[in-house]
Amino acid sequence: MIFTSDNWAGVHPKIFAAMEAANEGLQGAYGADATSTKAEALFDEIFERKVKVFFVTTGGAANGLALSALVPPFGAVLCHEVAHVQMDEAGLPEMYTGGAKLLTMAGAGGKVTPDAISEVMRVYGTPMVHHVQPRALSLTQATEYGTVYSVDEIGALAEAARGHGLKVHMDGARFSNGVASLGCKPADMTWRAGIDVLSFGATKNGAMAAEAVVFFDETLAHDFAWRQKRAGHLWSKARFLAAQWVGFLQDGLWLELAGVANAQARKLADGLKALPSVTIEQDVDINELFVAMDDGLAAHLRAAGGEFYDWVYPGDLWQGRLRRLVTSYATSDAEIAEFIAAARGF
Repeated sequence: MIFTSDNWAGVHPKIFAAMEAANEGLQGAYGADATSTKAEALFDEIFERKVKVFFVTTGGAANGLALSALVPPFGAVLCHEVAHVQMDEAGLPEMYTGGAKLLTMAGAGGKVTPDAISEVMRVYGTPMVHHVQPRALSLTQATEYGTVYSVDEIGALAEAARGHGLKVHMDGARFSNGVASLGCKPADMTWRAGIDVLSFGATKNGAMAAEAVVFFDETLAHDFAWRQKRAGHLWSKARFLAAQWVGFLQDGLWLELAGVANAQARKLADGLKALPSVTIEQDVDINELFVAMDDGLAAHLRAAGGEFYDWVYPGDLWQGRLRRLVTSYATSDAEIAEFIAAARGF
């Protein structure tokens, strides 16, 4: 009954098979190989246009490097107060940007609003040597509370950001789950809505270590290869990063796996919300659910073999009673049934 994180799931066999296929023979290094070319073509296909893509191994590096291309050291990034770039990357964006500041905003369900952007820019919008200069908005899709911005919401936020001269970054560690939840085209949720650069994650959805920085505005990527190299994320055997993306993207595997993970979360939520001792506190849009329960029930479930995390973040109104449960493509119906039965038996 493992509901800690989708990072705990193994590598999907089709992705392993793609890596094994890429292992044959000698191929060019540093991306000069047929597998990398094939992966890049798949990105162009799913986004319905030519994009510039760079492969890295961690979501933190993808976010930090992407933001470094948008924001100078004296700049600032607007983000939600519980955004992953703010709460869970140990100052990594600040390091990669050379010291840029993160300006945080509150918002229900982990979402920022155009009004929140306007309020930050009311203070920081006028160039002043004593203030950092906002240069980018970072949106988390799906959010840290498992909610999903609609296409219209993204468009409205991008328009608001543009009105203040900001570029727009999307942290898509669970981008696949967001696309699967909305049932939209990836292009509609990104460049058509005004996103300039996307950190696209595959690791949480069946890959081994596969993240990508995708530029829709290629002019922003003109020196990115040097940033990637300087950060230590230019792999010599790049074909093995690219192979994961080939296995992930071809034949729609990425959406299939995300769809399974999302469906399992809804199944878990449906079983738990019928119990008087449990409250589902956020919409279950993707493969995460946030459950309010008392310490006694949490201890009982852990004693029965359940694993999940307590959730204590800024704006937490649940006084330590909020728990995060995450499903993955590998979550079984039996695990869900056992967990619900254990909760029912408390």
